[in-house]
Amino acid sequence: MTYRATTPHPSRIPGYDSGPLTHRPGLLDEGLFWLSHLHTCAANADADELLLGDDEFAASDFQRQLLEGDEWPVLTVPVAGGHRFHIVYRAVEDDPGIDYLLHHPDWERAEILAQDDGHYTGPALSWPELCAVADSGLPGGSTADPHARLLLLLPAFGDEAVPDDAVGRLAAALAARTAVAAPEPLAAALLEGQGAAGPVRWSSLDGAGRVDDGDHSFRNPANHFALPPARLARVSAALDPRR
Repeated sequence: MTYRATTPHPSRIPGYDSGPLTHRPGLLDEGLFWLSHLHTCAANADADELLLGDDEFAASDFQRQLLEGDEWPVLTVPVAGGHRFHIVYRAVEDDPGIDYLLHHPDWERAEILAQDDGHYTGPALSWPELCAVADSGLPGGSTADPHARLLLLLPAFGDEAVPDDAVGRLAAALAARTAVAAPEPLAAALLEGQGAAGPVRWSSLDGAGRVDDGDHSFRNPANHFALPPARLARVSAALDPRR
């Protein structure tokens, strides 16, 4: 497993069974990449139209090529304390999708926190966590642009308690990285429906940190597939917006 990169990247993601990982920061300069990457964030036809317009088939074809290639495109976002989010395009013929993994060099394995595919699992991030990662200013990863970092992780977000300024924050990212005609109405629509994850409630739980109540979430301890409490706690600590 190798990355094609001009900056250091791990040769593998510990505990993650993947194909040949290929670092693809150049994707972030492709307009169709953003439309395809954000497609599952559109929860209804109105949001879909605001996002894709006349580019629906082109965006779908662009993503199909990423998920049907011989290599697995990967993008990375740094997180406080030496952690990293890896966004991996899982190019498996019978099970394609996008995996969102959090890792730290001291961890024996990366934690898969969301999977954006035909059987969506997530969310991975609350709104404060998402913004803290995007706006951290940390060097490294696939891009230093906070707008790109926010949009990269948006499909792994779900939170019913978004603040009043969330629409403006997301609209600014959409205006900066895409050519959509109406960034603010699109931002409002994306935050209202929140795609496959839908809005979830976040709370604190002794021994597990910040958890949610999503039916399909690895961070909901009530789910049989949830991470064990100790691993939930270390994920919560890693993503703490106060770091």
